[in-house]
Amino acid sequence: MPAVGMGTALPIPVPHEVTKDAVLAAIELGFRHLDTAAVYDTEGALGEAVADAVRRGLLRSREEVFVTSKLWCTQCHPDLVLPSLRETLRRKLQMEYVDLYLIHWPVCMKPGPITWPAKREDAVLFDLEGVWLAMEECHRLGLAKSIGVSNFTTKHLERILSVATIPPAVNQVELNPVWQQRKLRAYCADKGIHVAAYSPLGGQDWSGSGEGNAVLESEVLAEIAQARGKTVAQVNASLLYNLRFNSGLCSVPLFLHILLLFNINQISLRWIHEQGVTWIVKSYNKERLKQNLDIFGWELTDEDRHKISQIPQRKFVTAMALFSPEGEFTSVDLSEMNVVEE
Repeated sequence: MPAVGMGTALPIPVPHEVTKDAVLAAIELGFRHLDTAAVYDTEGALGEAVADAVRRGLLRSREEVFVTSKLWCTQCHPDLVLPSLRETLRRKLQMEYVDLYLIHWPVCMKPGPITWPAKREDAVLFDLEGVWLAMEECHRLGLAKSIGVSNFTTKHLERILSVATIPPAVNQVELNPVWQQRKLRAYCADKGIHVAAYSPLGGQDWSGSGEGNAVLESEVLAEIAQARGKTVAQVNASLLYNLRFNSGLCSVPLFLHILLLFNINQISLRWIHEQGVTWIVKSYNKERLKQNLDIFGWELTDEDRHKISQIPQRKFVTAMALFSPEGEFTSVDLSEMNVVEE
């Protein structure tokens, strides 16, 4: 599993070709881990981009990329897991296998079309053990090279491990300096489960709450970024020069703020990398994707790491974001869907 990945989850749908072009740009820059999911509606565009990259010679074959997709909550029923993966492979990705297939959430909904947000009354009891055994069948058939989970806490992982003959290879979770997942990372390390981080730069506001980005607004990260300056950020000077001096749209304070944000991004991604965690960044901007790759060849100092360890913790994404604020949960205990674990 490559140490860095490109994600395709966006809070606002974009045209098919936009996603395809963004994935192609990421491949051209050197990204070899591509992350999608049934709920993102980007599987088809990603699959086309990979096929196009092979035709153009950007990749020698499909085997050169590591593709992750995910099982959505409406398909989290033992008899629907295999058909769902086959749908993803045959009709969307147009691939023979995925490198990694994840249960997207420890949440089960009534079978049916994907809707966003879901109705609260559509949440039902999750036969997690039965679904995991169906995931193992996907692996045995060669349709998924590896299987794992996403947004799972230690409690959910313990349920799987109690029945698994093939343990989860990966747990993909929200993780960044503002939500460090210390307990979960220690548990996964003990069980041999690799951790992957989504929202490594603070995430997007899927709920429409208008909350700020706790990573980019972190005073601690800003202080470290300012101390390190451009040498760590590896900022594309020509891009910023054009933005500041040629566009006429960027004042000196805004220019400096953009420079600082580039630095903060690098500090956050480097910190995650130093934890032994794979990060998956969601950006369709080629220049930003390029900057995100420049985290190698330098390290944070012990003082930097200590400061980051003291940052107050705050989780952004919860299971409640999947559901409409109206209605009632009639079939499930909300504690079973809780993914907040310090």
